[in-house]
Amino acid sequence: MDTLTIFIAVTSAAVVIQAGILVAMYLAVRQTTARTEALASEVRTKVLPTVEMAQSMLADLRPKVESIVNNFNDSSAMARHQMERLDATMSDLLDRARLQVIRADELVSRALDRVEETGDLVNKTVVSPVRQVSGLLQGLTAGLEFFFSGRRRSRDGTVQDEMFI
Repeated sequence: MDTLTIFIAVTSAAVVIQAGILVAMYLAVRQTTARTEALASEVRTKVLPTVEMAQSMLADLRPKVESIVNNFNDSSAMARHQMERLDATMSDLLDRARLQVIRADELVSRALDRVEETGDLVNKTVVSPVRQVSGLLQGLTAGLEFFFSGRRRSRDGTVQDEMFI
């Protein structure tokens, strides 16, 4: 046999083996495709209705969620505005209260100063002359008593003799 015939036989065998491998690959791909088609069909029948239902729910809920978000934004803006007004009102109220406390303090201070001045004036114009007149009268009384009775009275009111041993 000739080498050419051997090479042709080996090449023929390789081509037949390759053809067998290609047929096996074709059958394997066909079988995988059939399984994939079955799985895809199952996915379509089970998952697609769920996805469609979720999509329709999202479509229904979107306007409601947008409305809720808009209402929340409006409420937040309104609350912020009210808090700003409340803050301004409280600041004004505190300023007025401080002013009234300052005025009351000044009024009480002036009144106490006038009471003190009046007390000093009464002391100078009434009490001091009354004390002087009282002292003068006590001295006059003691002198007259001594002159007429010859005895002296002590400050506690008891009579004392002139003589002492």
